[in-house]
Amino acid sequence: MGLKRSEFLFFAWRNRKLRIGVSIVIFFVILAIVGPFLTKYPPNEYVEAAAFPPSKEHWFGTTIFGQDVFSQFVHGLKATFVVGLIGGTIGTFLGILIGFTAGYRGGMVDEVLNMVTNIVLIIPTLAVLIIIAAYLTVRGILTESVLIGLTAWPWAARAIRAQTFSLRVRDYVDLARMSGVGSMKIIFGEIAPNMMSYLLLVYILQFGGAVLNAAALDFIGLGPTNTISLGLMMNYALLWAALPLGIWWWFVPPGLAITAIVGALYVTNVGLDEVFNPKLREM
Repeated sequence: MGLKRSEFLFFAWRNRKLRIGVSIVIFFVILAIVGPFLTKYPPNEYVEAAAFPPSKEHWFGTTIFGQDVFSQFVHGLKATFVVGLIGGTIGTFLGILIGFTAGYRGGMVDEVLNMVTNIVLIIPTLAVLIIIAAYLTVRGILTESVLIGLTAWPWAARAIRAQTFSLRVRDYVDLARMSGVGSMKIIFGEIAPNMMSYLLLVYILQFGGAVLNAAALDFIGLGPTNTISLGLMMNYALLWAALPLGIWWWFVPPGLAITAIVGALYVTNVGLDEVFNPKLREM
């Protein structure tokens, strides 16, 4: 059975990894929301002399084109979280739907769904995203997020399927089945509530994976064509030789932010695992 809310809050507050991870993520979320109001410059507007170093007027300096880096950074943060939210949600939803169905029904349904999952699983996800993105002349955050989500579900489906196999033979599931309860009601009314902690961990990993995949696509120039993102900032810095020219403030902030967000999500996941698993809890 899952933890009661009071128990969860108690152990969550005591877990250092969880506190650190959540704090970092919340910091960047707040910055993504509040940041655009802290700058008076649009992200792509030419506002100052080229390659202006960080100053009181331009906190993160300017690009080689005279664009305000801080403005690009905070707008890029928003794009990063939107991709993580949409892509992670789609990947988790598909993983839950396919994993629960295959694990509960078994038989031919399980074999077919498992075959489809294995086929998608062995296809290099990033390669597929690169090919699809390369053929799209206009790319937006929503398009990128959906593509990432549609290719990220197989591992989640396999993991959820394995958990469902062990839960479908429990007494309370057999009792619900004998009472005439439908399959979907059993899955989402009896099995899913007992896997909520595991599903939360899956979603966090899907969120982080979506952020990383988006950063990779953006960095190689296949990201959104109508907005700015952290990955695109690093792509532009690479294209215009920011490192050789010593314009470190152009690529360091987005690189550190992506690393910090993904790292914090991983630490949060480890912390939650320790909270939900009594054998792993910090004493």
